[in-house]
Amino acid sequence: MRRSERLFDLVQHLRDGKLHRAADLAARLGVSTRTVWRDMDALAASGLPIVGARGVGYQFRDPTVLPPMTLTRDEFEALRLGVTLAAGAADPTIARAAASVRAKIGAVAPARPDDPGADSFVFASAEAARAAPHLGLIRRAIRDHLTLTLGYPGADRAELVRRVRPLHLDFWGRAWLLTAWCDLSNDFRQFRVDLATRIEHDGGAFLPEPGKTAEDYLARFATA
Repeated sequence: MRRSERLFDLVQHLRDGKLHRAADLAARLGVSTRTVWRDMDALAASGLPIVGARGVGYQFRDPTVLPPMTLTRDEFEALRLGVTLAAGAADPTIARAAASVRAKIGAVAPARPDDPGADSFVFASAEAARAAPHLGLIRRAIRDHLTLTLGYPGADRAELVRRVRPLHLDFWGRAWLLTAWCDLSNDFRQFRVDLATRIEHDGGAFLPEPGKTAEDYLARFATA
């Protein structure tokens, strides 16, 4: 049994929230108690909420667990990409959480002979990396209905300043796209976040208005 598979099995045993003795776990897995001790140290270091000690036993502390699921290779790569993008976010809470999730996935994901490595993760595009410093503010502005001042290059390359109501954020393979209501245009507009010269909260807020919401924008395509 590969170590990654053994770590995965240990996590499944701990999912019940009960106290498990290292000797009992070792007997189930066919390894030594010392090996279980080392594996538990590795799982705890990856961020899993494991409590316990050698000679006492181990258990999960208030775990948030997902039911077992099987992912295709493409689904697994999509998961790894999403976690990697989140780990590069400017929002420190999201970045720390994503880094912890990435470590947990790397600790328990079974390795394949044709896999470049269970701990290797795809990296975001250059466009996504340029957008990353703005994503935390945009997410908060969408959630809390905050208006933003957005600098964007115009046709003559001069900065065009727009005051927008951010409505929705999408990732399109390489770049983040912000859908917003633009006060200057008095209409919906979409902006590539990586091309913005600046994005700032201008101190304002807004209430959703009929005709100016994300649902209204999507309805245009439904009736087209």
